[in-house]
Amino acid sequence: MKLLKNAQIHTLNPAQPAANALVIARQAPHLNRIIAIGQADKLEAEFGHLSQIEDLGGRVILPGLTDAHIHIRQYANALQAVNLFGLEKTPGLELLAARAAETPRGAWITAYGWSKDLWGDAPLSELDAALPEHPALLMGVSLHVSWANSTAMQAAGITPATPDPPKGVIEKDSAGKLTGLVYEAAIKLFDHLLPAPTDEAALKLFENAQQALWKMGITGIHDFDRVPCFITLQTLHNQGRLKIRVTKNLPVELLDTFIESGLRSGFGDDLLRIGSIKAFADGALGARTAAMLTPYDDNPNNSGMLMLDAEDLTEFGTKAVSGGFSLTVHAIGDAANHQMLNGFANIRRFERLNGLPHRRHRLEHVQVLHPDDFHRMNQLDLIASMQPIHATSDIEMAHFGWGDRARYAYAWQSLKSHRTRLAFGSDAPVDTPNPFAGLYAAITRRREDGFPGPEGWHPQERLNLADAIQAYTQGAAYAAGMEDRLGMLAPGYLADLIVLDEDPFHLHPEELQHLAPRDTMVGGEWVHRA
Repeated sequence: MKLLKNAQIHTLNPAQPAANALVIARQAPHLNRIIAIGQADKLEAEFGHLSQIEDLGGRVILPGLTDAHIHIRQYANALQAVNLFGLEKTPGLELLAARAAETPRGAWITAYGWSKDLWGDAPLSELDAALPEHPALLMGVSLHVSWANSTAMQAAGITPATPDPPKGVIEKDSAGKLTGLVYEAAIKLFDHLLPAPTDEAALKLFENAQQALWKMGITGIHDFDRVPCFITLQTLHNQGRLKIRVTKNLPVELLDTFIESGLRSGFGDDLLRIGSIKAFADGALGARTAAMLTPYDDNPNNSGMLMLDAEDLTEFGTKAVSGGFSLTVHAIGDAANHQMLNGFANIRRFERLNGLPHRRHRLEHVQVLHPDDFHRMNQLDLIASMQPIHATSDIEMAHFGWGDRARYAYAWQSLKSHRTRLAFGSDAPVDTPNPFAGLYAAITRRREDGFPGPEGWHPQERLNLADAIQAYTQGAAYAAGMEDRLGMLAPGYLADLIVLDEDPFHLHPEELQHLAPRDTMVGGEWVHRA
């Protein structure tokens, strides 16, 4: 047993919101549970002779935080790729050239965080000049548009005559020449060329990512990468190297295979379990492929790319719920969200008429809604899985692309006022997975430097800190079907927690973004200590 005492514990349990000690009993690896919580003198008298006692010196304890939307394999890869986040063209090209200088000729160079908005309409010749001897693929910030140099396109067999793949675009200029920009499904044309790490290297990359997340206070994730990532996670789990709780979402393209194999939502254990079937309804704001009801303000001939409509969702969604799966759909634009709401209305009707369970379906991102659709999220009992850090990252893009519609973007408070359940994450590597940066964005709607001003961007959508933390804890636990054992600190709950030197509820909002846990515990085991 462990007895942690002399702590300021925010339990998030309405029945017992505060305590100064808790007791953890070892039941099985990573399944250690809290068996008692309350006042130190009473717990020490009852359990002290059986326990390893740790005095936390008055520090603060919170439940472990969950990132409810992350691409863990891509995040792991991004940690060792060229980091272009926040960089404009000149320093970005210099960084790429420096990586090329230390990379064998002909080897691939990959980068994450490239932003067309920051780089402008840079000609392909500039990328080719910086990387004349290496194929290179620059993953866009949104992961929905990438920039390839000429060597990479030649390796992929892409020419001006190559047709656009379904749900993808290979961009050409007015003269019919390739620009190097590839959108949506066209990015996959490079997948078979990018060097894959060995099995052991893939495991090590994940362990590095896991360690980085622990340091931020993340004890659980909901992953949205594909099947190879699932295989890596299973291997790590079998070897006892997986020490972060994973809810694994699976791609809709393999739905029939998953049903035939007997998988279901919730299958697995408390460390690795199946989540939902994942589909894409549209693209992204940065790539101007998010599906909108009316055209983009800065591109009146473009309303984005709708990849699924209500009929499509109904068709595969009814099969999924019949096979035991919940659904989660990427929907960013107001048209995509409207269509998915219509589709989920059909699925809810199908569940009722066929006596099926009322499953926990999710919409991922929900970045902009038509005002008439806000009430439907709660009406259909859908979880809004959102990323607070996106709001502050996207201010300029939303302003120029959506104009007045940005008032209804990243609308956490509006959704909450309609009693919609919120689950917060980061979409890393699209943005930082640091939950304290996310909390700061959620309560201030400002960037680190204070932009766009003291009140924040559309301040009516700010949350209070308690509600924002709830979205990273209880909201995420509910979305995973684990609210009976995760998301708060209470008897019977899994011993996932973080220790902080300062109380976030007593800090000025500006200080919150720089907060980091001193210690992180998963399943009763200290996985990170200062």
